[in-house]
Amino acid sequence: MIESIIRQYEPITLEQMSGIKLMNRTDTKFVTSRAVLCRLLELARSEYRVQETDGFRVAPYHTVYYDTPACDMYMAHHNGHLNRQKVRIRSYVASDLHFLEIKTKDNHRRTHKKRMTLTAAPMPAWTSQLHSTQGEVSDFLKRRLRYDHEVLMPSIENEFKRITLVNRGHTERLTIDSALRFHNLMSDRVLDLDGVVIIELKRDGLVPSPILELLRQLRVKPHGFSKYCMGLAMTDAQLKQNRFKERVRSVQRFAENK
Repeated sequence: MIESIIRQYEPITLEQMSGIKLMNRTDTKFVTSRAVLCRLLELARSEYRVQETDGFRVAPYHTVYYDTPACDMYMAHHNGHLNRQKVRIRSYVASDLHFLEIKTKDNHRRTHKKRMTLTAAPMPAWTSQLHSTQGEVSDFLKRRLRYDHEVLMPSIENEFKRITLVNRGHTERLTIDSALRFHNLMSDRVLDLDGVVIIELKRDGLVPSPILELLRQLRVKPHGFSKYCMGLAMTDAQLKQNRFKERVRSVQRFAENK
């Protein structure tokens, strides 16, 4: 259903997308169900174009997150620290591209992302590169990461499918993630959230956004959702998660309301 609606959108190429610079970017996330997403896509068709790469409009992603043995990065987010980081390897499955990324959220709630390209390799090889004390990966981590990269371990991996929309004024991008699946690499628990949809609005400052009025009509409100933290909290009951409990409950409701 979702893919058939997206087929009705006018496409925009990756090259055209690269020319859209959101210099004063603000990000807002929303969580909803697949049924509501279908209604939203129908309503938004005249206002947005869909990114198309090699004929694909729905792109599969795979991500492996790394943390310290004590899950310090998870705990920093849980405890509300604004100066926090996440480390991940993100793979664009269709194009076989892989990036080591460090995301840093500063005291002004701005997110900064730095990344470097990795060659295709199984997870143990990537982990070995992260632990190395020499080389390009080590230099990248030493310059940007506040944690000891030699102790990092894979904590959780996820898979999802992404649709990327851009408004006709080229002042915002909209990423829509669905078919979420988590595999906790410490507890070995697997969690499918197929009915949950994560929408992220990335716009230039506070310029008017066509999607915000449509979301309001559909009663979809802003909702924080970190794939890393929610994935860990929902697959490891031993982790501290007091501050995430209400978000976890609401996500479970969306999962049940496909």
